[in-house]
Amino acid sequence: MKQGRTILVVDDEPTIVDGLRMTLEAEGYAVRIAGGVQTAMSVVAQSDVHAAIVDLMLPDGDGLGLTRELKKRDPGLEVIIVTAYGSVRKAMEATKGAGAFYVLEKPFDPDEILGHVRNMLEHRKLVAENADLKRRLAEQVADTEIIGSAPTLKRVLETVASVAEADANVLIVGESGTGKELIANALHERSHRREGPWIKINCAALPKDLIESELFGHTKGAFTGATTDKVGLLEEAHHGSLLLDEIIEMPQDLQAKLLRVLEERVVRRLGGTKAVPVDFRLISSTNRSPEIAVRDGSLRQDLYFRINTVTIAVPALRERREDIPILVRAFLERYTAKHARPIDAIAPEAYRRLLAHSWPGNVRELQHAIERAVLVSRGREITPADLPEALQHLPADGGAAPTIAPSEVPSGSLEEIERASILKALESTRWNKQAAAALLGLRRPTLYSKMRKHGIPQRPG
Repeated sequence: MKQGRTILVVDDEPTIVDGLRMTLEAEGYAVRIAGGVQTAMSVVAQSDVHAAIVDLMLPDGDGLGLTRELKKRDPGLEVIIVTAYGSVRKAMEATKGAGAFYVLEKPFDPDEILGHVRNMLEHRKLVAENADLKRRLAEQVADTEIIGSAPTLKRVLETVASVAEADANVLIVGESGTGKELIANALHERSHRREGPWIKINCAALPKDLIESELFGHTKGAFTGATTDKVGLLEEAHHGSLLLDEIIEMPQDLQAKLLRVLEERVVRRLGGTKAVPVDFRLISSTNRSPEIAVRDGSLRQDLYFRINTVTIAVPALRERREDIPILVRAFLERYTAKHARPIDAIAPEAYRRLLAHSWPGNVRELQHAIERAVLVSRGREITPADLPEALQHLPADGGAAPTIAPSEVPSGSLEEIERASILKALESTRWNKQAAAALLGLRRPTLYSKMRKHGIPQRPG
C-alpha cells in the first residue's frame, strides 16, 4: 500500500464499489468503504483518509452535504463527486458550494478516475507543503525578530543600526536569555557582508581539545585521528561574519592565537605552515562582565581591547518590564499557531504572575513559559496551573507590591499595548505614579513622559 494514500469510497451500489476498490487497490491505494453518510463519517473518525469518492445520491443524505462535512473536518481532504444524473446545476453546486475537487458522471473510465485521484493527492501534498513552508518561514521570522519598545532596547537597536554597516568588531554583553544572538544576527543581516558566510561557534560548548581544531582547522596527520585536512571556522567565515559566543570561556592560549589572527588577518592550520588570508567581521558575546574577566585573568586585556571596538549591552527583561505584555502576546500567538491550540486568552491571575515574576532567565525563560502553558492548557485560556513551577507561587512580600490583573493580554499595535499597560499599572496602583513606575520597571520621569505621549491624564477623569 502507498503510505499516506487512503481513499474513502462512499456509494451504495455494490458494482460501483467493487469496481472502484479493485481499480484503486491495483494501484496500491488503501480503500475504505461506506454505504452512506453516517458510515462515512464514522470511517473518517476512526482512520486517516486522504481523498474521497462520493456518490451524489446516498440512502441517508446527499453527497454535497457529506462533502461539506468532510471538508469541515479536514479542509485538505479532496473529494470527487460521482453522479448518474448529469445535472449541471448540481455539478456547479458541488464544485463551488461544497468544495468538491471534481464532478464525474457515471459510468466512468477506470483510468480517468485514477488520474483524478492522483491529481487530488498531489494537490493535497502541495497545499500541505505550502502551509508547512509558511509556518516555518513565520517561525524563522519570529525567531529572528527583536520584540519590544522599551527605551533601553530602543537604544540597543539604534546602536545596531548605526554600526551594522561598519566592519568594526562588536562585543555583545548581556545575561543568558536576553537575546544576544538575535542582536548578532541583526548586525550580520544589516551589514554589507550579509550575502557572505555567517559562522557561529559557542566557545563554552566545545571541549578545549576540540575548539582549536574547530577554529583554526588542521592538516592531515596534525594529531591522532586527523586523517584529512580540515578547514577551520575562521577560514569558513572569509568574506562574512564570525560570532564567538561566550568568548571569555575560550582558553588563554587560543585567545593569544585569535589575537594574532585579528592583527595579521591570516590563519595557520594546526600542523600546517601555510598562512591563509582571512577577511571576516568579528562579533563576540558574553554573559559575564568583561572588565571582571580581565581583572581575574579569564580574558586577555589585549584581546579585550581588540574585540570591543563597539560594546552593546543587552538589557535584562527586568530592566524593560514594559515589554512583557508585548512579548507575552507575541509568544502566545506564535505557539498557539505552531501547536494548533485554540487558546485566545490568559486568566487574570496567570497574567499577574507573568508580570510579577523576576525572570532570571530573561526573554528565553518567558518564551519557554508561554510555550509550556500553551502545550499543557486544556481550555481556551491559560491558567496559573499551566505555568511553570517557578510561577506557581508568587514570593511572599506582605502584599505591599502592586500587581496588574488584566482580563486578557493587551491587543493592538505596540503603541496601543504600551498605553494599555500604563493605564492598567496606574489603575492597579490607584494612580500612584511612583508605584506604577516601579511596577512597569520605569523611572518616574519616564512614566510621565510616556503618559504625555499617549495622552494619559495625570489624574483619572
